[in-house]
Order: sequence, then structure tokens, then C-alpha cells
Amino acid sequence: MRPILAGMTFESVLFVLLIAFQATVFLQLLFYWLIFSRPVFSKPRATSSSPPVSVVICAKNEGENLKANLPFYLSQDYPNFEVVVVNDASDDDSYYLLKLMAEQHANLKVVNLIERPNFFVGKKFPLSIGIKSSTHEILLLADADCKPATDLWIRQMIDGYDQKTEIVLGYGAYQTLPGFLNKLIRFDTLHTGMQYLSLAMAGLPYMGVGRNLSYKKSLFYKANGFISHYRVISGDDDLFINQTATAKNTRVVTGINNRTVSAPKSSFMDWVKQKRRHLSTGEYYKTRHKIVLASYSATQFLFYGLLITLLITLYQWPFVAGAAFLRFASQLFLTKKWMKRLNERNFLLFSPFLEVFTMIVNPFIMFTNPMFKQGKWK
Repeated sequence: MRPILAGMTFESVLFVLLIAFQATVFLQLLFYWLIFSRPVFSKPRATSSSPPVSVVICAKNEGENLKANLPFYLSQDYPNFEVVVVNDASDDDSYYLLKLMAEQHANLKVVNLIERPNFFVGKKFPLSIGIKSSTHEILLLADADCKPATDLWIRQMIDGYDQKTEIVLGYGAYQTLPGFLNKLIRFDTLHTGMQYLSLAMAGLPYMGVGRNLSYKKSLFYKANGFISHYRVISGDDDLFINQTATAKNTRVVTGINNRTVSAPKSSFMDWVKQKRRHLSTGEYYKTRHKIVLASYSATQFLFYGLLITLLITLYQWPFVAGAAFLRFASQLFLTKKWMKRLNERNFLLFSPFLEVFTMIVNPFIMFTNPMFKQGKWK
């Protein structure tokens, strides 16, 4: 055979690729079974205590969403809670709507911002005001454009607390609607959730989502709020968690009742803009988190690249097909477990294709982010 690559034969190269493929499959299986399996096989815990809770929501020109979603927060089945809504200089009818609702609900506290300092960008200033205006030690954060999945949301999020807990991470779902874009959004959300919830349970918490996140007010003050990243538009959720979360102070809750549900973007470009904002914070993560996340992404790319190469050449194809089957079977089995746990549906069989699609789109968005100016949070 004609020698290639510094004296190696073509068959020798294929053998090296086969070994690399097997190693990649092994690493992928470690991620799936040692990390991603943890939350779906864990048993939910329930506590008998019901500490007072402050739900904090920031809203800018969210009159329609507040009208639709705020009643779900105010009617939670929980003995002692308040809902703090920060109206961030809205120019719609939010002020009058919130004024009327506050007259009807004693547990609704409204903070109206007329102006804001220009050195704070994004949602961080109104959120800081909302936290400082809250009454209780335990904070539960959400967004105006989402709602609790059930009236047990507060109760089951608070079940995550024990004496050492300062942070509880939850899952923020999107509505199930027809069409490919909706499947893509919900798969990407589920896949992200699998990563941050599983790694947190494995002792490496690195992010949370602001539409379903709880932490203690004392932790917020101890960390000096968002000062360390106040110039970054996003990051009121993931960068704060990246800064403050540890293996000992962070817990995870997963289930149908402790989710929030948001309306998904209706166009691909709107979703891309949203992803640009979310992915823009990754460069500020701690180094160890970047390494773990990059390692997982690398094994994804290697798996598909080596699989396609080896199948094209048909080199030792029974071994290649067997390893690929083991990996895909593990992926589908655990994805189904996650979907059942979080009440996701209608994209299981599409998940390998959706995985490849997001593998291509997300890095493209991330690497092209510097070319786009980040806009305001609303």
C-alpha cells in the first residue's frame, strides 16, 4: 500500500481512527452514565418546612405577559410568600395594570423604576432593586414572559433547601408547539438543562437560568451582587451562579411541578439573537467549567466525524456500528428519561439530528458573537 502520513499505511491510519472512535464513545458513555443520569435517577425530596419566600420578577414593557402570567405566581399553593415585580421604566400599560393588581393582591409588591444609572446594562440593575426591595431571605427568580407549570412551583423549588443550601437550580421549559423550530428550541433547552443540572449534582455547578432560579439574599450581598460582571449585558443568572455556586451550597430540583414554562421564539433569527445573548457569557466562566464543557463538546464532534469517516471506508464496520449503537441507545434512553422527568415530548426520535444541528449552530453563534453588538435586555 502507498505510504501516507509519515510512513503509515492507509490501513494503519484507519486503525488509529478506530481506536480514537472507541475512546470517544467511551468518553461519551462516561458523560451520559456518570453525569447525565444522576438527576433522572434521583428521588425527589420533600421537606416539612415552609420558610417565607420572595418571588422577584423584572418586567420592561411586559403588560400583556404580566396580565397573562402574574396570576399564576400570585395563586401559588404556599403559606407565606410575596411577589415583587420591578417595572423597569415601561412605556406600555404595565404601571396601571400592576397598580390595579396590587390593590387586589396583598402579597404583590410593585417597584416602579423611572430612571436607571447608565453604567448598569441589561437586567441586573432592576433585578438588584427587586432583591433589595424583597422582604424574605429566600429568593425565587422568574421572568414576566413565563409562568409556573403548576401551583406547587414554590413549594417544590423550596424542597431543594437544607441547612447548607444557598442555591437551588430549576428547569425553565418552553411551550410545546408545532414545527421544527419549536422542537429545536426545546431540544436545545433540554440539552442545556441536562448539562448544568447534571454537573451541579455531580459537584460542578456552573450556571442557572433566571426564569427558574432560587438563592438566598445573604449570598447576593456576600457576593456584592452583580458588581464583578456588571458591564456584561447578560449573566444575571449564569455568571452569578458561576461566581457563587459550590458543590456544597448548591442543590438541584427536577420534576413536572417545579418547572416554569415560557413562550418560545417564533422565528429562527429571533432564536439566534436570544442564543447570542445567552452564549455571550461563556467566556467569563471559570476555567475548570470551560474545560469540562469543551471536553464534552469535543467528544460530540469527534464521535460524529470519526463515525462518518469509518462508515464511508467500511473499516471494521461491525465494531463501528456496535459502538455507535451503544452510544445512540444510551443517548435515546437517557433523553427519554429526561423528557419524562421534565414533561418534554414529541422530539425523542429527532434528537440525534437535532444534536448535530445544534452542534453546528451553537459554535457558529459563539464564534461570530464579537461581530454583533449586544442590544438591551428588552
